[in-house]
Amino acid sequence: MRETKTVSGMPETRAAMHEVMAAFEAFKGANDARLAELEKKASADTLLEEKVARIDAAVGSAQARLDRALSDARRPVLEAAPSTASRSPSPVNGGGSTVAEERKSAFAAYMTGGSTLGLELKAGLSSGPSSGGYVVPPETERAIERRLMAGSPMREIATVRTVGSGVFRKPVSTAGVEAGWVAETAARPETDPATLALLEFPSADLYACPAATQSLLDDALIDLDEWLAAEVEDAFSAQETEAFVNGDGVNKPRGFLDYDLVDDGDQEWGEIGYVASGAAGAFPASNPTDRLIDLVYAPKALYRPNARFVMNRRTVSTVRKFKDGDGNYIWQPAQRPGDTASLLGYPVTEIETMPDIGADAAAIAFGDFQRGYLIVDRAGVRVLRDPYSAKPYVLFYTTKRVGGGVQNFDAIKVMKFAAS
Repeated sequence: MRETKTVSGMPETRAAMHEVMAAFEAFKGANDARLAELEKKASADTLLEEKVARIDAAVGSAQARLDRALSDARRPVLEAAPSTASRSPSPVNGGGSTVAEERKSAFAAYMTGGSTLGLELKAGLSSGPSSGGYVVPPETERAIERRLMAGSPMREIATVRTVGSGVFRKPVSTAGVEAGWVAETAARPETDPATLALLEFPSADLYACPAATQSLLDDALIDLDEWLAAEVEDAFSAQETEAFVNGDGVNKPRGFLDYDLVDDGDQEWGEIGYVASGAAGAFPASNPTDRLIDLVYAPKALYRPNARFVMNRRTVSTVRKFKDGDGNYIWQPAQRPGDTASLLGYPVTEIETMPDIGADAAAIAFGDFQRGYLIVDRAGVRVLRDPYSAKPYVLFYTTKRVGGGVQNFDAIKVMKFAAS
């Protein structure tokens, strides 16, 4: 049975967390000195500014190492597949291997030598008439999904749904059913029904083409399921994350920043509401924390308990210097293994594809992304073995279908860096 690493018991995770906390304490001391200089002289010493920037970079690096350690701890451990000789007889088919083992054995034979014998008849893995290749066993598909879940920040915070069709359609209520008070024996007039809209989430092809040598494929110690999942993980997660944030919906998911951004007071269904930062391309010089508080209270109360901030690491570096009215830093590192850094008490998810702070940039998002954003996985991952195009390497053209888009426009708000 395959085991996964535990987060709390990993020494490297605890060491990385302590490193973040120590670096942040040093940062607070240097930044406090910088702020004191600003109050006395209206400008800080250049050397002090450089020191603060250097320590801030150290905090960011330590936080990145902690995030990597937590991500690695959530990934399944690579281990060798059990030998067929050591498998015990199964009662499923009178002493032979189980159906899952048949699938795995047939797919392994295809991966290592290109044999298709038994893939469709014995293992039930169909071929793809349009894109070519064969549908991977469910065990391999789950291995890919587990690694994508650990490596993709949007998959960790959004709703992920597996569907059997190319387009997922979801009816939503844009205006609730009306209600009213009546006396016990009074007539009940008919109320207006709910206003419904149909959201469509089409799936688009996402592909990668990892390569291997034949000697690697012949190595009995390699679990081909986990090898393939590990090879496509980085390529898939990078493309997915970019699309989930900025994608235009053309042959890719539609990102939440691609929808029309309007002032939160004027937002309608199909639009994302924004809160202005109060200065063109920047935070205001005085009380910048107040703008973040405005963003926190832009969503309705029901979306705040599971809400979080989303921004890239350069924006995190900016808000890390802010304090509240009592002089406390509003950014805090994780206090125990498995937690994330927080801002104003809400978790912070760093996504590098978020825009930098700049004129009219929506550099910070806040809300309940689990309610707000939907990722749609079309069931089935296909692999086409190609031993000819890059000899002596064997290429594995791997394709999965993914869609995504906003499913609740009230649950996500953004900060637009503009005066109004």
